[in-house]
Amino acid sequence: MSRPRAPYRIIFICTGNICRSPAAENIFREHARRAGILHELEIDSAGTGDWHEGEDPDHRSADALCEAGYAADGRARGLRTADFAQHDLFVCMDRSHVRDVVARGAPRERVMLVRHFDELRDHDDVPDPYYGGRDGFTEMIAMLEAAMDGLVARVRADLERNRGTA
Repeated sequence: MSRPRAPYRIIFICTGNICRSPAAENIFREHARRAGILHELEIDSAGTGDWHEGEDPDHRSADALCEAGYAADGRARGLRTADFAQHDLFVCMDRSHVRDVVARGAPRERVMLVRHFDELRDHDDVPDPYYGGRDGFTEMIAMLEAAMDGLVARVRADLERNRGTA
């Protein structure tokens, strides 16, 4: 199924959509703004589960984002069937999310791990900081930031290809 290519739609996925994926969404939004491509994008996040539907980001995640200079916007929601046809790229926080998103209907070639955009990573997953202390949220922010240049480059290449200029 083909759909119009503008705007490019990217969605970040974690478990409950209150810690990792809203952090990734806010960090990526700022990096896309700095790269001059934000106006070409729709950026969202969702959880594989919907039990936090409508909630703000976890206060510890929001605090870590703000301390790092990012917005802490967002409302939790669960991944919906319509998302599979609407999004160009599904960026997951860990391998369990990749399996879940693909099993639920997302095309495998559009599902990625965020850490795969960090060439210096020592593992593939962004661990869930929910049950830990403050350090887990600080480490989460650092892991996400380390992946953003690579993710921006991927999205920029996709935008150029969609324009026929790549």
